[in-house]
Amino acid sequence: MLKRLYDKSPLWFALAWIITYCVLLSVADAVSMMLGTAKVLSFPVGLLLSLLLLFFLKKHGLLLTYGLCRSQTSARDVLYYLPLLLLLTANLWYGVHVHLGTVETVLYILTMLCVGFLEEVIFRGLLFFALCKDNKRTAVIVSSVTFGFGHIINLINGSGAELLPNLMQVIYATAAGFMFVMLFCKTRSLVACIVTHGVFNALSVFSLGTRTALQTVLSCVLLTLITGTYAVYLAYSIHKEKSRSQ
Repeated sequence: MLKRLYDKSPLWFALAWIITYCVLLSVADAVSMMLGTAKVLSFPVGLLLSLLLLFFLKKHGLLLTYGLCRSQTSARDVLYYLPLLLLLTANLWYGVHVHLGTVETVLYILTMLCVGFLEEVIFRGLLFFALCKDNKRTAVIVSSVTFGFGHIINLINGSGAELLPNLMQVIYATAAGFMFVMLFCKTRSLVACIVTHGVFNALSVFSLGTRTALQTVLSCVLLTLITGTYAVYLAYSIHKEKSRSQ
């Protein structure tokens, strides 16, 4: 059934995965909170979806197509991934705090690693490639914007997200989406994107819970600058390579 849908329309296949992922993870988060243990259901659901998607791609020889391979570009050509390392510190800028118990912390980290894998393969892999067939520039924009605006779901999924932090998250997530898709175009690999995305989300469990409005906006500005600047650099680098080869 999955293969039939994929062969018929890669775009609808990607959209089906986006809807399935958003709905199931949101429901799992809500049920986990009802059960009194954060992410207790979210992790099994995230792991199951990750394994299902990985199995599908491997079975049909699509791992290389969707970037589940080593980078085809030297680390030097992507500034040794230093902007990504800087990005990983963001959740700890204002201090470190342990919000959850040991079990919930482990479940949270494991869930976020699954989220990093799923969102990168779905948005940067499935959706981007499906749209690339018509127009690559449109594919870059749609992949970035849908990824950013998809975070609005945090306002309605019972996660307790407040309006200002969530809107700021939409802004820098859009810039991050642009960065990740440019990194994928440059390296033909999603590995660095998956690791960065997963670890960034996982470290949020240790971030200082209470931030002032100024800190929230400042974080958004800095994250947008880091990811946006790196994305522009990668886009310029890709353009230079194309110009040289012509």
